[in-house]
Amino acid sequence: MPFILDAHQDLAYNMTVLGRDYSLPNAQTRLRDRQTGNDAYGGGSLLGLPEYNAAQVGLVFGTLFSVPERRSNPKLEGEEYYRTPAEAHRLYWNQLDYYHKLAETQSDAFRLVLTKQELKSHLELWQSETDGLKPLGIVPLMEGAEGILDLDELPAWWERGLRIIGLAWAGNRFCGGTREPGGLTAEGKDLIHAMAEVGFVLDLSHMDEPAALECLEIYPGQIIASHANAAKLVKGYNSNRLLSGEVITKLIARDGLIGVLPINVFLNAEWQKDGGKTAISLRMVAEQIDYICQMAGDVRHVGIGTDFDGGFGVEQVPAEIDTIADLPLLFPFLEELGYDSKEIDRIASGNFLDMIETTLPA
Repeated sequence: MPFILDAHQDLAYNMTVLGRDYSLPNAQTRLRDRQTGNDAYGGGSLLGLPEYNAAQVGLVFGTLFSVPERRSNPKLEGEEYYRTPAEAHRLYWNQLDYYHKLAETQSDAFRLVLTKQELKSHLELWQSETDGLKPLGIVPLMEGAEGILDLDELPAWWERGLRIIGLAWAGNRFCGGTREPGGLTAEGKDLIHAMAEVGFVLDLSHMDEPAALECLEIYPGQIIASHANAAKLVKGYNSNRLLSGEVITKLIARDGLIGVLPINVFLNAEWQKDGGKTAISLRMVAEQIDYICQMAGDVRHVGIGTDFDGGFGVEQVPAEIDTIADLPLLFPFLEELGYDSKEIDRIASGNFLDMIETTLPA
């Protein structure tokens, strides 16, 4: 079964804000969520260390994530949100510190993967035969750059382990974001120039299209969309969250990567009235992957970015998925579309592994 790299999961947010412990089996997390009311955040959890192991999901891009107050969820008691960049700065640093704490205190369950050598060692561990569960590797990704107060602090973020930055979730002082249009601002241009000097990967996910297109023109470093689908294939889609054909074409031309989202609303915006969860199949995820591969003429620009538990629980993912353990059920659909085992390996992890290996420090 292929090794899987998941390019987007909000682990720190779920563990610090909702108290989820992803070292446990998923069933225990769901039970606790029902008892505490945390399943109000996107429904039933999909994650747990045994389930990661069952699926061969051994490495994720784990986010630093919070929401601005104006986009907070009134139904979610105890939600952390920020009113100012200074508050975002504090929340994001706390989450990055939390990843370090996990790696220090639960190294049998979680490992930070911040260098080429750590990546090599982690992959060797996952390729070895062991009796117990293998730890999940985490590469930190900042989702929304509101936590960056000053360009001079970027080297400190890098030194602490941040490797990927997405400028937007909602709109902010750097650019427009989901449901909040806007191009790249002067501050945004300054930020990406400073990011390039340090060596960060730039994540276009959630950026409004004019901002994304400008980044594709001027950012000299590696660019990805960690969790995004092709808007053209999504029935009833009417937003600025997903990728147009122009953005996909230019991402491919820049040797970029797209992590396809197995989330129902990003496969069919009308999924609930069209039959709910049972009407959405992983075949639609395979078709998203195939669409990008056909545009590129190869399999080297696509991977998987689930966003599982990122406000999307078991009720909001394709019919075949009960937990992340079921993610490999995607691969037979790719085989039906004509992809062989080597191509599926590249989609499952090879493309993102090559990308992150080239950008990590020694």
